[in-house]
Amino acid sequence: MRGVVFDGREVRVVDDLEVRGPGPGEVLVAVAAAGLCHSDLSVVDGTIPFPRPVVLGHEGAGIVEAVGAGVTHVAPGDHVALSTLANCGACADCDRGRPTMCRKAIGMPGRPFSRAGEPLHQFASNSAFAERTVVRAVQAVRIPQDVPLTSAALIGCGVLTGVGAVLNRARVGHGETVVVIGAGGIGLNVLQGARLAGARTAVAVDANPAKEAAARLFGATHFVDASAGGAEAAVREILPTGADHAFECVGDVRLIRQAVDLLDRHGQAVLLGVPPAGAEASFRVSSMYLDKTIMGCRYGSSRPQRDIALYADLYRQGRLLLDELVSAAYPVEDFAKAADDARHGRVARAVLTF
Repeated sequence: MRGVVFDGREVRVVDDLEVRGPGPGEVLVAVAAAGLCHSDLSVVDGTIPFPRPVVLGHEGAGIVEAVGAGVTHVAPGDHVALSTLANCGACADCDRGRPTMCRKAIGMPGRPFSRAGEPLHQFASNSAFAERTVVRAVQAVRIPQDVPLTSAALIGCGVLTGVGAVLNRARVGHGETVVVIGAGGIGLNVLQGARLAGARTAVAVDANPAKEAAARLFGATHFVDASAGGAEAAVREILPTGADHAFECVGDVRLIRQAVDLLDRHGQAVLLGVPPAGAEASFRVSSMYLDKTIMGCRYGSSRPQRDIALYADLYRQGRLLLDELVSAAYPVEDFAKAADDARHGRVARAVLTF
């Protein structure tokens, strides 16, 4: 079968990939579509360290082909969106409703794939850039069949991360103010999360002025073009005392500092972008005594079985945008073009199809 493999030197689309069948508590899914997220590219450029060789992809949707023993919540023929959280469901964090903190879901990649007898790692317990993948049952969330799989694919990472950061982590309140630094796939979902939460003002900041239309569609009330500098001053003209919430969606330590500096008293800076693993950021300590907070956020602090179903329902109600996130669909064989378009900001989200 076809899949996208990174061997540590180059990325290739191969056609001789194999995947084992589902074991107890597992699901075999025929992947229909998979979003190309910058996290996949970060594995390739080394920003996210990961063992190789690896089958890439972590944002997908498809149809259940087979289930292992003990799986009852999905069955062959069901449409599912896939999450990256292979959480155990039994530890203290899972029991508290914090599956993103489950230690068994972090840093323990399996190897269900092989090529010519050589095992390959599974990225983010998912590997959606393959015609078929095996995931833990908890990762497969049933969705209505009238939700297009090319759109549903984006729920499992971009929507969970961006919308979840607003609703679950920051808990943006009705009438509050939001600044979103970076209007890519994650930033657009933060903006629509702010819209769903009832934010009064949502300022999108991006160095690409061509992103303004999409930012406003997803919920931005204002757009600041950062390409010529002076973004912080421009935001201050809109929010003179600062923002209640600032979301950094790029992964640049200078922009992390900017997010902190743009906060009003009692404001929260939420970090969603992923800088290099050893990166360090700085801030003025004295400013923090005004009850400001810097918050990390893993995967939108989501509970996928609950949240994916919720977001699919909001989509069906016309309240959550998914189709508009799909800038372009590429056959998996065109991975190189999709990756180049994503790297250079030509698309909000590229979707690979099988």
